[in-house]
Amino acid sequence: MDPRLRGDDGGKDEQGFTLIEIMVALAVFSLAVLALLRLETATIRGARTLDESLVAGLVARNVANDAISDAQPPVAGRTTGSEVNGGRSWAWVRQVRATGNASIVRIDVAVTNRAGQIVGRTTAIRPPDQPS
Repeated sequence: MDPRLRGDDGGKDEQGFTLIEIMVALAVFSLAVLALLRLETATIRGARTLDESLVAGLVARNVANDAISDAQPPVAGRTTGSEVNGGRSWAWVRQVRATGNASIVRIDVAVTNRAGQIVGRTTAIRPPDQPS
């Protein structure tokens, strides 16, 4: 009978991996690759959120600075508007109200994204009337 059919290697000491070892190694490798892909997805999502909040914060500060530097004091109450910044359209709400000090008013600005979520805020103060 042929030694190959009997499973006899003819006394050779061969080194190598079995099929089970290779399959286990591939399974472990694929799990590691999937974990890295999930991590990359979370990183990209976090970067997008950070970018959105950064630009929204800039829009909020711009709206507040406009209210502070305008010659006419802002009207008390709620004002809405929109701006384009960073290639995106942002809706903002400016709330002006009195404080406990008659010499200053509080200006709160909230900026929302397209989904209507508030992603940027700022607060500023200014005198109710700028001296000429």
